[in-house]
Amino acid sequence: MSDNNPANVHAEAHTGPVKNPRQLLLTVFFSFVVPIFVIIGLVFYVTSDKKPEAGAVNLEQAVEARIQKIGTIEIRDANRQPKSGEEVFKAQCTTCHTAGLIGSPKFGDAVAWAPRIKTGYEALLNSAVKGKNAMPAQGGGDFEELEIGRAVVYMANTAGAKFEEPKAPAAPAATASAAK
Repeated sequence: MSDNNPANVHAEAHTGPVKNPRQLLLTVFFSFVVPIFVIIGLVFYVTSDKKPEAGAVNLEQAVEARIQKIGTIEIRDANRQPKSGEEVFKAQCTTCHTAGLIGSPKFGDAVAWAPRIKTGYEALLNSAVKGKNAMPAQGGGDFEELEIGRAVVYMANTAGAKFEEPKAPAAPAATASAAK
């Protein structure tokens, strides 16, 4: 028969994995001391200076790049009078054309301007508005096409051309009252 003695069943039911004092000490060590060292290691890792950042070397620049504006709105005075050719020249063109930098024709130099004047006003205006060679569009400025045209005429006429200065388009209210 089987050994169903209640004393033996009761003794086997209460025995656990720790059977001697050495195993008890190892269990206590691995249960309490090792987790403390793991926690200390994690604290050092979190507070260290050389941890990898999420997707960027400089966190501030990365945040600014992610939240930058998609577009901008520029409000201008619609009633502002267009600038004259001389004003535009002094504001934008004089930097290169006074000294003849990067191959630009010097202001008032008829010999340098002669081949350009022969191409006509439209070709000069196109080069000034869209840029040509080292000159960026509008010479790097932010003017209306009428103002750029006036500057082109001012520079070319100083060098011997006989271009007529472009006129501002008539205001819609002025054309309506002129039609009556």
